[in-house]
Amino acid sequence: MTGLIQLIARILLALIFIMAGIGKIIDPAGTSGYMDAMGVPSILLWPTIALELLGGIAIAIGYKTSIAAFALAVFSIAAAILFHHDFADKMQMILFMKNLAMAGGLLLLAVGPTTAFSFDMKKKKSSFFGTKQ
Repeated sequence: MTGLIQLIARILLALIFIMAGIGKIIDPAGTSGYMDAMGVPSILLWPTIALELLGGIAIAIGYKTSIAAFALAVFSIAAAILFHHDFADKMQMILFMKNLAMAGGLLLLAVGPTTAFSFDMKKKKSSFFGTKQ
């Protein structure tokens, strides 16, 4: 049961990044404009998309999980600081805290043991399901 929960947890953490990356691909002009308005160079749009999509997929499938989780944690903290710092706006404060909470979960994933149903587990040459054979 633990392995299934680990898989579900990785997918739930990954979904927000995958969906955000897809959203940016669908409306690059809107995202670029928002980035510019917040003082973030829009040249960072495509690297952001790549990080969100590839990092999210890596988390979901458990491939290089520690690296992907750490990168997305740093990204989440940076996004909170750069885009959600207006605490007079309650929604911005909630988004700031959401980003910090995601970063916390990602950091736990980055330093935790290899999770079940992952390519990282398969590479360790133990059971793909996270239990000893």
